[in-house]
Amino acid sequence: MKYSFKGRVRYSEVAADNRLSLPGIVNYFQDCSIFQSETIGHGIEFLQKEKRGWVLSAWQIVINQRPTLAEAVEVSTWATGFDKLYGTRNFVLAGEERTFAYANSIWVYMDLEKGRPIKVEPEEMAVYQAEAPLTMALEPRKIKVPEDVTFVKSFPVRRDQIDTNNHVNNSQYISMAAECLRDPDDTWQIRAEYKKSATLSTEIHLYQAEDQENVTVDLRDATGNSLAVVEFRRRGC
Repeated sequence: MKYSFKGRVRYSEVAADNRLSLPGIVNYFQDCSIFQSETIGHGIEFLQKEKRGWVLSAWQIVINQRPTLAEAVEVSTWATGFDKLYGTRNFVLAGEERTFAYANSIWVYMDLEKGRPIKVEPEEMAVYQAEAPLTMALEPRKIKVPEDVTFVKSFPVRRDQIDTNNHVNNSQYISMAAECLRDPDDTWQIRAEYKKSATLSTEIHLYQAEDQENVTVDLRDATGNSLAVVEFRRRGC
């Protein structure tokens, strides 16, 4: 079942070039999925009561063009399938005459009380009414981190980066990783693999590897464990 909402790009969402920022695109997609879940009665309050939750495992976001300030946009999402512990979901960010960005995402169904994945319940699958996926070249969920990485900087998690699950929100990892980009407009694809949840007490350490095709950022905790890996694919590659 497809869900959509319309809006305009706000000043608070644009980067220095007056276009919707890369994290802004992720936030539009995330908000759209949350709106759908709330609309069908399987939103945050319902899942917390049931001690269940959908945790994002991976993003693949293709960016054709970033919309400009005040431009009208429509965001759409729909579930594309369920497989034991996982669910997949597509997204589209469109304008009046073009598709700005589209994405595939992989989610894990979790028992929040026990902190482990569980099989997707039949009623959870039924309520989302999965539809056919986008035609897109899918990349692997896992992202290979080059051996030759360089430490960039470290910083503590801020309170405004924490979501309703008391973890760092998935878009925040992309925002942190984007600090390593010299030119965000040079990015045509973002891949993100989420490995371990960071909390308010976590100190983030950024490690970066760069070549002609990609900027790969490994976000680690203070003990060296990888929390998330974000890959930015350059235009022309």
